[in-house]
Amino acid sequence: MFESIKKKFAEASGKLTKKVSEEAEEENNVKLEEKADEVDESTLINQHDTNKDDLINYEKDNEKSNDYEKTEKDISSELNSSEDEFEVIEDKETTFSKISEKLRFKKPKADKSDDKIKIDRSDVISKSDKPVDEKIVETETDISSDLETSDDEKKKSGIFSFIREKTISEKDLEDILWELELSLLESDVAIDVANFVVESVREDLIGQKIKRSSDVDEYTYQALRNAVSKIIDIEGKSMTDMIEEKKKMGEPLVVMFVGINGTGKTTTIGKLANYYIKKGYTPVVAASDTFRAGAIEQINYHTDKLNVKLIKHEKGSDPAAVAFDAVEHAKAKGKELVLIDTAGRMQTNTNLMDEMKKIRRVAKPDLVVFVGDALTGNDAVEQATKFNDAIDIDGVILTKADADSKGGASLSIGYVIGKPILFLGIGQGYDDIKEYDPDWMLDQIFS
Repeated sequence: MFESIKKKFAEASGKLTKKVSEEAEEENNVKLEEKADEVDESTLINQHDTNKDDLINYEKDNEKSNDYEKTEKDISSELNSSEDEFEVIEDKETTFSKISEKLRFKKPKADKSDDKIKIDRSDVISKSDKPVDEKIVETETDISSDLETSDDEKKKSGIFSFIREKTISEKDLEDILWELELSLLESDVAIDVANFVVESVREDLIGQKIKRSSDVDEYTYQALRNAVSKIIDIEGKSMTDMIEEKKKMGEPLVVMFVGINGTGKTTTIGKLANYYIKKGYTPVVAASDTFRAGAIEQINYHTDKLNVKLIKHEKGSDPAAVAFDAVEHAKAKGKELVLIDTAGRMQTNTNLMDEMKKIRRVAKPDLVVFVGDALTGNDAVEQATKFNDAIDIDGVILTKADADSKGGASLSIGYVIGKPILFLGIGQGYDDIKEYDPDWMLDQIFS
C-alpha cells in the first residue's frame, strides 16, 4: 500500500539533503565526519616504512643470489659424476629446470649417511633490472596514491558536518516543494491536500538550523509525517463506541450505506455483519436496494452464509419501507445493529438521490456511510463530496485499499469532506476489513 506516496516523499527528502549539502560545500562550510570503519592512515605509513626497510635490504638478497648460482654449478657437477645412476634427458632445458626435475622425480637411492642437496625454485631470487633507489621511489608513490584513495573513500562513506550552522531557506525549498506537489497530484492526491502538505512542510522546515547533512533528512521526514498526520486524523467516534452508547439507551445503532454502483457496498455490509458478530453483537440487514436486478438475491446470499436476519420486500417496492421494518425488527428483538443496503447511484441521478433522502427521513439512521473504491482515486473524493452535499454523510469506508498503490484517495477523502474514515476493505473475504487507525496509516506510509 501507498508505494507511490512513499517513493515521492523519499525523493523529496533526498533532493533537499543533496541541495543543502552542495550549498554548504560551495560556501566552504563543511568538514567530513569519519566513520569507525575508515582506513587508518597510520597503518599505511607504517606499511610504507616496512616496505622501505625491505627494499634497502634488497642488495643483500642479491648477494645471496650469487651463492645460489654457485650451488647450481655444484649440483650440476655432482649430477655429472653420477650419470650412470640417473636417466639421461635428451631434450635440453635450462640447467636449473633440469636439476629440479632430476632431484624431485628421479632421485637415486642413497645411504642414510649421504648428504643431499635440495633446491626449490622459490628459493632463487631473480635479479632486478632497476636500481634499489628507483624501487623505493616507486613504492613511496604507490603508498601516496593509497592515501589519496583512502581520502576519497572516506568522503564517500562519511557524512558532512557543517562548520557553521546551516539554515534552511525558502530558496532551498522552492523547487523541491513544487516538484513534491506535482508528484502528489500524480498519485491521485486531491489538490487541496497536496497544497496543505507542501505548506505544512514549508512552515516546519524554513529556519531550521542544520548541523550535519543527515539532519536534513531527519527534519524533512518529521515535517512530512507531521503534515500527513494532520490530514488523516479526522475527529469522529468509532462505530463500536456508538453501538455501546445506543445499547445503553436500549436502542439499535442504525447505519445506512450509500455510494455509486460497483464500489462494494453489499459485500462491505456482509463484512461488517461478520465483524460485529465476532464482537458479540447481533446485526440485522435491510435489503433496501429494490431497484437493481439481483440486488436482493446478492445480499440474501451473504446473510445466509453469515446466518444473519434479512428484512426484504419484493423488487420495486418502497426502499424506505424496508429500512423502517428492519429498524422496528431490531428494536423488537433487542438487536444492537441495523445495516441498510441501498441502491448504487451516480451523484448526478436526481431521482435516485431524492429516494436516498427519503430513506434517511424515514429510517432516521445514526450514521450515513459513503462506500468508495480506493482505486478510483480523485473520483472517489469527488463522489464523496457530492453525496456529502446531498445528504450530509457521517463517515467513509474505502474498499480495495490493499490494492491501492498510489494511496491518493485514502490520504485525501477524509480531509476534503471533513468526515472520518471508519473502515478499510483489505481483501475479498469476510474477515478482510480493518477498523481505521490513523497511526497504522502513518506507519504504512512512512515504513
